[in-house]
This record gives sequence, C-alpha cells and structure tokens, in this order.
Amino acid sequence: MQEQKKRAEFKFIPKNKIAGEKLSILESLVPVVVLMILLAYNIFFEEGQDWLGAYTNQFLLLFAGGVAAIIGFLNKVTYKTMLLEIYKNLKSVFVPIMILLLVGALAGSWLISGIIPAMVYYGLQVLSPTIFLPACVIIAAIISIATGSSWTTSATVGIALVGIGGALGISLGMVAGAVISGAYFGDKMSPLSDTTNLAPAMAGTDLFTHIRYMALTTGPTIIITLIVFSIISLNIETTGNADISELLVSIKETFDVTPWLFCVPLFVVALILTKTKPLVALSVGVSLAAIFALIFQPEILGSLASSNLKAIANAIFIDTEIITSNEKLNDLFSAGGMKGMLWTIFLIICAMVFGATMDAIGALSKITQILLSLASSIFGLFASTVISCLGLNAIASDQYLAIVIPGKMFKKAFEDKGLAPENLSRTLEDSGTVTSVLIPWNTCGAYQSGVLGVGVADYFVYAIFNWLSPFTTLLFAGLNIKIRQLKNNLD
Repeated sequence: MQEQKKRAEFKFIPKNKIAGEKLSILESLVPVVVLMILLAYNIFFEEGQDWLGAYTNQFLLLFAGGVAAIIGFLNKVTYKTMLLEIYKNLKSVFVPIMILLLVGALAGSWLISGIIPAMVYYGLQVLSPTIFLPACVIIAAIISIATGSSWTTSATVGIALVGIGGALGISLGMVAGAVISGAYFGDKMSPLSDTTNLAPAMAGTDLFTHIRYMALTTGPTIIITLIVFSIISLNIETTGNADISELLVSIKETFDVTPWLFCVPLFVVALILTKTKPLVALSVGVSLAAIFALIFQPEILGSLASSNLKAIANAIFIDTEIITSNEKLNDLFSAGGMKGMLWTIFLIICAMVFGATMDAIGALSKITQILLSLASSIFGLFASTVISCLGLNAIASDQYLAIVIPGKMFKKAFEDKGLAPENLSRTLEDSGTVTSVLIPWNTCGAYQSGVLGVGVADYFVYAIFNWLSPFTTLLFAGLNIKIRQLKNNLD
C-alpha cells in the first residue's frame, strides 16, 4: 500500500511541474518584482530601519514566496509539490545552519578563552596599516585554498583579521571586503571546494582542466584586487602607533595573553586540512576553547557569572561582553554566541522557502529559458549565463542553484556554439560562486555578514574580487580572449 502511494506521488509531481512550466515570463517575474520593490522600500524610504520589526527581510522573503505560491495555485501547481521542494531546499541547508550555530559558539568561546584577543594582540604588532588590507587578501586566500572553504576561512582567520583591522582604526567594511575577496579567490581555485567540483560536473569537463582554464580570468582579477587594496592601504588614515600601544596595554591588562592560546586555532586548521568534517572540527574548536578558558582566563570567567561553567555556557549559547579600559575594544570583545546567529539562520530559511517556491512553480526555469533565447551570439551566450547566475543568486538565494540551473540550461547551447565545456564551468564560477556573497538574503551573503559582523552594504564595494569577476569573464568573451573551442570543431 505504501509503495503504491509513493508511485502515485511520483507520477503526480512531474504533472504539476509541467503545469508550472506554462507560466508566462510576466507571471514568473511578479514575485521577484514584488520582493525587489519591498526591499527597495525598506532601504530607501525606511532607511533600513526594519519597518516591520527586527526580521523585516525575512518577512518580505516569505511574503514574496506567498505571492509565488498564489501564482502556482492559479497555474494548477499543488501545495504538495511546493512543500516537497521547500523540504528539499531546507534539508540542503541543515548542515550550513548547524555550522552557523557552531560559528556563533566558536566566536563566544574563543573570546572568553583569550584566543581572539591574543590574535588581535600579536596581529597588531605584525600587521602594519600600510600592508594590512593586501595582507588580509593573501592570508584569507592561502587558508581558503588549503581548506577549500570560504566559510571556514571567514569563521577563523576572518574574524581575527576584522578584529585587528577594527583595532587599527580601519573601516570594517574594507577589512571584510579584503577577507571575502581572498576567501572566494581561494574557494574558486581550490580542488577541495564543493563549488569548484560542482561547476565542471554541470558543464561536462574535469576538475583540473576547469581550474587551469579558470586561472585565465581569476589571475588578472585577483591582481587588480591586490593593487587596489595596496593603494588604499598606503593612503588610509588609522589610529596611529600611540593608540595601538594603548590597545596592547589594555588587552594585556584584561586577558592572560600567551602564545599557547594559538594551539586551539592551529589544531582546528589541522583538522580541516586533514579533511575532518566542518561540524566536527568546529565542535572540537569550541570544546578546546572552553578548556583553555578555564585554564588561562579564570578571573574573566569569575567576573562574568556566578560560576565559571555558567560564564562559558553563556558565551557559547547566549552572549558575552568583556569590558576593558579602552572603549575601542569593548565592541570588539563582545560576541553573540549561538543566539547571535539566529537572525542569519532565519534569513537563510526564509530565502530557501522563497527560492524553493519559485522553483516548484516553474518560474526559475522560465526566466532562464528566456535568457537562453536571447543568446544569439557567442558573447550573448556568455552574457546570458552571467545574468542567469546573478539573477538566481538574487531570486533563489543559493549559490548552488545559481550553478546547477544555468549549468543544466546552457550546457547544450555552449556545445551548439562549438565551445569547450570549460567555458561554461568558468563562467558559472566567475558569476555564480563569487557574487552570492554580494546578495544580503543569499545564504552566502547572510552567512558572511553574520560571521564577520559587517553588513553586506558595508563591504559590497570593497569585495572587489567578487563583483569584478563577472566583468572580467565578459571582457574575455567580448574580446575573444582564450575562448576555447571544442576539439572536433577545430580544423
């Protein structure tokens, strides 16, 4: 009986999918337009002051998803089809949500254990303002290449670099932009990265061919990024050496700063390099930090709560704030714990509900098909792919969908034009992977802003590598630079 029921559901779902594919382009765009208008209203007329409460963006995403659902009902797409798609999407972000919670716990535990203060203390003495921003790009890039994860990079060295930059008096938007630029460069070029493996799989090429071909556009982009950040660093105004000395004294007075504290982050990085699952690596990082807090920071723990264990639990699950003699450090030495990640988690959940509903009613495929029909020339094909990836990052709120859907839709079109599949895989990464972090309600944008504590609007301009990458790939296509043809098309 259960098997018959499953078969009935299997037959039923594709039927609704076909109904959804009859959507007109106007119907497909209605939820997107509604969402953009509401978001624009919140930004420009309410000045981002959350006119519907603290969770305005989440509510707007759900409202737009409701509009998409109504359009689906009018086109005979059942609620079962939409719920199934929502379930699949939410299931796909379960692990990222768990990682987010652990990142919040990591930030709190690394603060009270003295790890983050130690990073800031020693970092202030090594990283001078004149090289700080390009150094951030390089450090983040190295860690990201080694780990294959921009998320892990931001959650470890990224947090420390933002803290050091804030102590130096450098704009947090600049620092976050530099960290994100380096992290996503490494994420793109690392054979350990999931998106770097996903893009060639969708396009029909192999991993290392994809990486070598991608270096043609990625190389110039990261060089330009480093040049711009070097120029900014040379002309930036900071707090000066005197203020830095005061910060060092204040940190030393508040925390027991010792190089032994670096054992925890080094061990976590070692776990990641040995391909330990992120959930395990981060959990170990939290547990070790709690032990180190008991060993090295008993006075701080005693000042925060009635018992040391309660202080640690508050830092991990709720929040903590350590007051120092220097006001500049007070904001830096505060962390929200797991509780501080809830806003970001709710945003991801609402974004996935909206994207899943749009996919279930056939709106995403309809929009992509229209873009595909406009690709009459080779440059038009590249441009349509870029626009599709950018649009799906905004509409579906997920970088994986921004790679998978255009990869499926445009694969045959690239073949018909006689283009090697690595052209498509490179374009998917240049426009799908890296731009996801520029969308506030995208899972990547929400994650990075939540982890680094810097809003997307603040780091957008400074995430130079990320917004420059699509322009670079279009420039190469427009000037016909290194556009590889299929071998059987070559004379």
